[in-house]
Amino acid sequence: MEREELADWLRLLLTPEVGRSSARKLLAAFGLPQQVFAQPMSALRELLSAAQAQALRAGPPDLAQQLQNTWLWLNAAPSAQQRRILTLADSAYPTGLLETADPPLLLFLAGQFENTWPPAIAIVGSRNPTPQGLANAKQFAAQFVGAGYAVASGLALGVDGAAHEGALEAAGAGPIATIAVVGTGLDRVYPAQHRTLTHRIATQGLLVSEYPLGTPPLAINFPRRNRIIAALAQGTLVVEAALKSGSLITARLAAEQGREVFAIPGSIHSAQSRGCHALLREGAKLVETAQDVLEELVPWAGPAPASAPPAARAVAEPARREDALTQALGFDPVGLDALVARTGMAPSDLQARLLQMELSGAVARLPGGLFQRIALA
Repeated sequence: MEREELADWLRLLLTPEVGRSSARKLLAAFGLPQQVFAQPMSALRELLSAAQAQALRAGPPDLAQQLQNTWLWLNAAPSAQQRRILTLADSAYPTGLLETADPPLLLFLAGQFENTWPPAIAIVGSRNPTPQGLANAKQFAAQFVGAGYAVASGLALGVDGAAHEGALEAAGAGPIATIAVVGTGLDRVYPAQHRTLTHRIATQGLLVSEYPLGTPPLAINFPRRNRIIAALAQGTLVVEAALKSGSLITARLAAEQGREVFAIPGSIHSAQSRGCHALLREGAKLVETAQDVLEELVPWAGPAPASAPPAARAVAEPARREDALTQALGFDPVGLDALVARTGMAPSDLQARLLQMELSGAVARLPGGLFQRIALA
């Protein structure tokens, strides 16, 4: 992209009085931004209010600084990644997003991008998941990557971060293991705890934002970015979600866009399962294994689904079921006294066994002296 072309697109994007909808109307009527700005006021007034037309003609006051910052950012990409800006007129703009009701004017990209968007599955969920939810997000993500899909999510704490991590850990030769759609400018890292994860995604995946550089983490931006996550994926899997979770927004946007929606059921006693149960009542597909998702997306798929994880489950689960303590744990959080009553074990022996299981990743220790079994996805 030439600097002059970038200036025109940024001018259209950054004029706050105009907005995305009006900007798209102008592009549809007149062509590229350069042609939009060449129109007389009378032509602009057919589509805009007088205030909007005046603001567009004047341009945003910080355009020169934003242009300089963006141009420097584009041309200062580290050797391990690329930086690029896609416009609505770019042939590489994702088709699925272009077909939505509100496609962004610009997409800022950082990472591995070669003009082709990989088939992807979105994994979203709670920012405060249970240990089982975190394990499910990582395990499902790894299996999706093994089946030839990238994993799309929102880089939030909790399920999103676990999904990105699981995808990166399973990454092979393919350049894009995961796609992180963020709610800030790509010169910001949010949340700060994901700084290292963000750098890993930039070298093995792709960071995507519709927001110009310098955009801080405003609360209103995160629900908006969910439509991009849904549009970039062939299906959306909700791992855990409360009834008012933003993950449900992503799932419903996916359904509106004609994508598949999947949900993992959970305990009836867990608040983090109620959003998934609501989706299931609305028609989402109940998911117990990664294969449940993959078999619905066969027409989109590239490589055949990997068979190793199901085989591993077939060996691991019977072994766990044979263990009396594993049976006593069940799948809901449980306290030490209840486990003593269920197993008949001495408290000291039980605590030692629980510690062994915790260190092996089979059990998670929760606040309040509770323990929860971690099952393979």
